Amino acid sequence: MTASTQAISDAGVSIWLDDLSRTRIESGNLEELIKNDNVVGVTTNPSIFQKALSQVGPYDPQLKELGKVDVETAIRELTTTDVRNACDIFKPVAEASDYVNGRVSIEVDPRLAHETEATEKQAEELWAKVNRPNAMIKIPATLEGLPAITATLAKGISVNVTLIFSLERYEQVIDAFIEGMAQAEANGKDLSKMASVASFFVSRVDTAVDKQLEEIGSLEAKGLEGKAAVANARLAYELFEKKFAEDPRWAALEAKGAKKQRPLWASTGTKNAAYSDVKYVDELVAKNVVNTMPEKTLNAVADHGQATIGITENFDEAHDIMNDLAEVGINFKNVTDKLEADGVAAFIKSWDSVLADVQSGIDRVNA
Repeated sequence: MTASTQAISDAGVSIWLDDLSRTRIESGNLEELIKNDNVVGVTTNPSIFQKALSQVGPYDPQLKELGKVDVETAIRELTTTDVRNACDIFKPVAEASDYVNGRVSIEVDPRLAHETEATEKQAEELWAKVNRPNAMIKIPATLEGLPAITATLAKGISVNVTLIFSLERYEQVIDAFIEGMAQAEANGKDLSKMASVASFFVSRVDTAVDKQLEEIGSLEAKGLEGKAAVANARLAYELFEKKFAEDPRWAALEAKGAKKQRPLWASTGTKNAAYSDVKYVDELVAKNVVNTMPEKTLNAVADHGQATIGITENFDEAHDIMNDLAEVGINFKNVTDKLEADGVAAFIKSWDSVLADVQSGIDRVNA
C-alpha cells in the first residue's frame, strides 16, 4: 500500500475507484489497485460505461455470443457482466468489512430519472441480474427518485444515491433512506447485509460557483473562488452526523443491525488547474465517508496526498463561507438546482452515445 492511500484509509475514508471496464477487469488492474492503493469499491455511471463500451475489441466476444439482440438487451448484458465480475473480485473485501465496502455500483437508465415506478422496477431488475450481495444500485436524487430509493431499500436492495448537490436534497435523501430501512426491517430483510451511500458531488459546485464569482468581479467575490464545494460538502457531513445522532427512528434500526448511509464524495477530480489535484480528497477527510476517485486523482493521491485537513473542525468556517457567498450575490439553490438538471442531462447524453456505440458493435460483429 502507498503511504498516502494508507493514511487516508486509516483516517476513516474508504477509497473507491470511479471507473470500470472489461479491460481493467481482465488485465488484473482492479486486483492491483486493491492490493497497492487501498481501493475497496467501485462506482460506475453512464459516462463511465460510454467510455468503456466505445472501445473496439474488449466487448466483441460477448457481442458475438449475444448475436443480433436489440441494443438495450446488449447493453444490459455487457454492463451487468462487468459489474458482476467486479463484485466477485471485491468479494473478499466485502466479507472482511461486513459488506460495508467491497461494493460495485450500477446505475439505472438515466432517462428514467423523473419516473418513480420505472426507476424502482429497473433497480429491482438490475439487482437480480447482477445477483451479487455486494452490488449497489444507483438511483438519482431527483424528487421523483426519492420514493424509488425508499421502495428499493424496502426490498432489501443496497442503494447508491447519486447526483446530490444541495443540503436540502441531502436531508431528503437521508429521510428516504431511514424510511426505506424501516420498511426493509418490517419486510423481514437482513439489515446487516445492506449498505447505502449518498453521493454528494463536489468539484462541479466550484466550477459553477467560480464562474459566477468571476462575473461578479469584486475583491470579495474573488476571495471566495474555490471555496464553495468543500464548504458545501463539509456542511453535508455536519448534517450526516446530526441526523443519524438525533433521529430516534435510526437508533431503533441501528440496534437491529442497520448501518448508517455514508456520505460519498463524488466528482472529486480537480477541474481547475489552479487548484491542487488532490484538493477534493485532502480537504474532505473524515470517518465514515467514501471518496470515489477517477484513476488520475487516485494516482495523484497515492503520490502526494496528505490526510491532514479534516472536516469536523471546519464547520464554522464552512457556514461563514456559505454566508459570504450569499452576501456577494450567489443564489446557491439556483446553482444546485441547475447542477442536478445538468447532471441528469449529461448522463442521458452519455447513454445515447452508449446506445450508438453498442449498436455499432452489434452490427460489426454480425457483419
